[in-house]
Amino acid sequence: MWFPSIRMISWMNILVCVKQVPDMEGRFVPNTDESWHEESGLAWRMNDHDTFAVEQALLLREQLKGGATVTVLSIGAARVVETIRKSLAMGCVHGVHIEDPMACERDPWQIASMIAGFARQRKFDLVFTGMQSEDRCSAQVGVLVAERLGYVCVTGIIAFAWQDAAITVERELEGGRRCTVRLKVPALLTCQPGLNTPRYPTLPFIMKSKRAVIEVLLPESVGLDEPKVSSRGFRAAERKAPVVVLEGESKRLAVEVVSLLEQRGVVTGRGGVR
Repeated sequence: MWFPSIRMISWMNILVCVKQVPDMEGRFVPNTDESWHEESGLAWRMNDHDTFAVEQALLLREQLKGGATVTVLSIGAARVVETIRKSLAMGCVHGVHIEDPMACERDPWQIASMIAGFARQRKFDLVFTGMQSEDRCSAQVGVLVAERLGYVCVTGIIAFAWQDAAITVERELEGGRRCTVRLKVPALLTCQPGLNTPRYPTLPFIMKSKRAVIEVLLPESVGLDEPKVSSRGFRAAERKAPVVVLEGESKRLAVEVVSLLEQRGVVTGRGGVR
């Protein structure tokens, strides 16, 4: 446990970072550079882990009886505005879009540089992110943002409580063990499924979100660092051979197994192993 210096908070400034990801049921094919997948023809939605981050920020705002503002931030092409508006429809107050058509090609260090640059300008007390994204699954962006901001960070939280200006969280460790951590703001928390039950947007909030003005920024205005790593050789998963299920008496099955192994070149006609 670690307790940074206490500072009185009369109003909490909360940031939630969300990512728009392709539906995992889509058909993924490499782009021409084989650096990532081709985006055309895919359906897009909010990253599942991020929905828990949005919900926890809103629950805290409700606990503080409106004594907080929740800003949702997303980085990406113009289409991510849809995900920002969904967050606003859930109850977030402000929406910010860092418009970067190349976001899908950025490494975690670059994404973190933009988030941290924006957060540093606005002086957020608490930052929520998903534990990882469903497409890259690096689980690096949250901790890198915390490091760049100098915030204490707890990853993969599955329980959250706010009392007496202190945060108590629970995280799951290897082997099913759990760890309780108590900390003060400023802090960054990455959230995973099981933390809460994300709400469905209500009709009044949906209508309000459609009229909301979303702040648009460019990567250069918040700070974009050079990449640390790059992706190459993106390829579709190799298709596995179909499974053959054999049934019947053991003697006949033994003959069929040997025949199949011979056809596939695993054994020779005399039973020898290649």
